[in-house]
Amino acid sequence: MISALSPNTQAILLLTAPLLAGGGAVSPDLLTPGEYRRLARRLRELQRRPADLLSSETGELLRDCHAIIEENRLQRLLSRGFLLSQVIERWRARAIWVISRADADYPRRLRERLKEDAPAVLYGCGDITLLNNGGLAVVGSRQVAEALIDYTLAIGQLAARAGMTLVSGGAKGIDQAAVRGAVESGGRAVVVLADSLEKSTVNRDHRNMIIDERLALISPYDPGAGFTVGNAMQRNKVIYALADAALVVNSDVDKGGTWAGALEQLTRFRSVPVYVRSTGEPSEGLDALRARGALSWPNPLAPDELAALSDYATTEKSSETQAERPLFSHDSPVADDPLPPSPVDREHEAGYAGDTAVKQSDVTPADALFAAVREVLPRLLTTPMSDADIAVALDVSTPQAKAWLQRLVDDGKLEKLSKPVRYVVKAQTSLLDFGTEE
Repeated sequence: MISALSPNTQAILLLTAPLLAGGGAVSPDLLTPGEYRRLARRLRELQRRPADLLSSETGELLRDCHAIIEENRLQRLLSRGFLLSQVIERWRARAIWVISRADADYPRRLRERLKEDAPAVLYGCGDITLLNNGGLAVVGSRQVAEALIDYTLAIGQLAARAGMTLVSGGAKGIDQAAVRGAVESGGRAVVVLADSLEKSTVNRDHRNMIIDERLALISPYDPGAGFTVGNAMQRNKVIYALADAALVVNSDVDKGGTWAGALEQLTRFRSVPVYVRSTGEPSEGLDALRARGALSWPNPLAPDELAALSDYATTEKSSETQAERPLFSHDSPVADDPLPPSPVDREHEAGYAGDTAVKQSDVTPADALFAAVREVLPRLLTTPMSDADIAVALDVSTPQAKAWLQRLVDDGKLEKLSKPVRYVVKAQTSLLDFGTEE
């Protein structure tokens, strides 16, 4: 559980969250996701952060943002401090944590893959590190035959045996069957809810699995929010972005959240491979998704086959992405991400890079690639990260990231932490020492 909200998260909540605290009216001034994105971009242009809106000298900053959001509207939203304090106490009593895109704990997969479409605020209950494990997303329709429920239970059980985190929604039918199959077999699951997070956290079965650190419940929406079709549609991209690969068990054609989420992944985000069930009763929806680029599920039967499928899918996606852009290039940052280094910082880092450059004529391509990784990791590991998280940041497969990390651990450049496994630059290792082969 995260005990305190960062000032940035407090500001974002005041601007965007309904802050449902027992029947109160929702402010009509709340910023929509699009409005908040525009405001965040403006703050970044001004080299300011959301937290600066809470300072005692905020008047000038509000005026600088007036062209984006009317000044009086921002003032009304930012004055909801008492209401925010009430809901924070309510969330804490239910062990609900809250993070924003401006926080270091925000899932890197969402930040990297969804960019400005990543939820500005994420609410959750359970082990937040589960959000960085990747895994298999399983989605499907609510109303399905019992045979498909049994099929999905078996998929969840296989994911548990393979040590893969199961990612799904909280809807009845396929979603719940996948999660149940995983956690009842001793595995781990992340459930992305479209509504009612607060109610789900007090469910006895959920609480036991949360305490055992086998389940994390998360939602991009206020913990007290009820169901809406729009929210159910929008949360689908979060499910896909948290996984390494996705399986659609059943879907309608041209309607429903399962169809919309899969099609969005296939045509817009394309961050993970989308598989569709290839055995059992036919599905017009699955056939239509296959025609749009989805892959036929190869029906792995053993844990190692499923794990290999995930690694292969990640490697294939990495190769495809790298063909489109140079290694270690960076897209435009999310508007409320940490501010970029100053020109002085860049000049300082460039000096170190020059000192550690490797002559291409003296090394193999593999050595040159590892040298580039060794150079970039100190700037990446400003906080401890898991191997899966590092793989996402470097846009390579998890096994490849593990191999590089182990080399650096063996060389004494990195330290491997446990419970959970994470990596960090050793305190006594300077940037110059890190980038130089011994």
